[in-house]
Amino acid sequence: MATVILHPGREARLAGGHQWIYASEIRSIDGTAQPGDVVDVRAADRTFLGRGYFNPRSTIAIRLLTRQREAIDDAFFRRRLEEALALRRRVVSGTTACRLVSSEGDGLPGLVVDRYGDLLVVQVLTLGMARHQDRLVRLLQELAQPAAIYGRNDMPVRRLEGLPQEAGFLAGEATLLVDIEEGGLRFRVDVAGGQKTGFYLDQRENRQAVEAYARGEVLDAFCYTGGFALHAARAGARVLGVDSSAEAVAAAAAHARWNGLAERCTFQAGNAFDILRALAREGPRFDAVILDPPAFAPSRRALPRAAAAYKEINLRALKLLRPGGILVSCSCSAHVSEELLCALVAEAAFDARRRVRLLEARGQSRDHPVHPGMPETRYLKCLILEVE
Repeated sequence: MATVILHPGREARLAGGHQWIYASEIRSIDGTAQPGDVVDVRAADRTFLGRGYFNPRSTIAIRLLTRQREAIDDAFFRRRLEEALALRRRVVSGTTACRLVSSEGDGLPGLVVDRYGDLLVVQVLTLGMARHQDRLVRLLQELAQPAAIYGRNDMPVRRLEGLPQEAGFLAGEATLLVDIEEGGLRFRVDVAGGQKTGFYLDQRENRQAVEAYARGEVLDAFCYTGGFALHAARAGARVLGVDSSAEAVAAAAAHARWNGLAERCTFQAGNAFDILRALAREGPRFDAVILDPPAFAPSRRALPRAAAAYKEINLRALKLLRPGGILVSCSCSAHVSEELLCALVAEAAFDARRRVRLLEARGQSRDHPVHPGMPETRYLKCLILEVE
């Protein structure tokens, strides 16, 4: 096994729990390491720091798997998967869909596994994890006993790892349109063509939390297939859902019908920015506005433009809210911290001449665990504010 030696002082971040080693932090390599190989990592003074897989073509050259001198074999992956499944049994209830494995949050960087009923959807995002894909599929069959396993390995991030974009069954076969339940509501998930692996599982607990605030007239901007909208409607609100995707809007309308909420829901296809701007000219008319946009900051370089976009949609939303209304403002951009999102909402409130109070600061559902030493793993922020 090759050994990677870091530049002096570069071990501090790892000591804090971070699992990534950047190419610029590597001083030398003792031995030969092929892309995807497991390597030992040592500080400049040769102190052992951990063991992880190596990809020289990626900016993140090494992703740590363990801090111990242990074999990365069947027993290792079995133990990590068993720990991940045990956590979901403790924290997930009231749904037939959840995340079973959440990459670094479960000590398996580059691996995502979502369950939709009897179907598992797997994403292998890194070369090092791709080397173990067959082993992982076999272990998942044994431990989770799904009817089938589908690979959504079509994510653009795989290109950065030198991996092809592809999709298809990895074990068994099943329908790719899966009906799930979430808190008593029914949804149909397109695991082959939907966003992420088909559904925004990370917002599940936030959707349920919003029910406590939903009343009167509610606007759900960037509504996708109606997750937030249906929870608000079930609480008694009348909901207008907006999304740029006509297919998503059609699915949201179908979900409203299936759940007996069609009379409370109206869905409209269109650009959410344009619709928010047009509605704002009419003045306050909503009792709650939900903002759950796509990631405006896919990279750190995009952060200034993303910050302007977040501020704009929050400004428009604030102008739409009646006194005492509720603003639900979300960001799934890992580069946008909770502090920055709060600051942008505060700036928007100042410009809109509205006073806001933060009621809840939430994150992703508990089946998407956060690694305390890796801020990147707390990518989802959800602020619930009262507007006066």
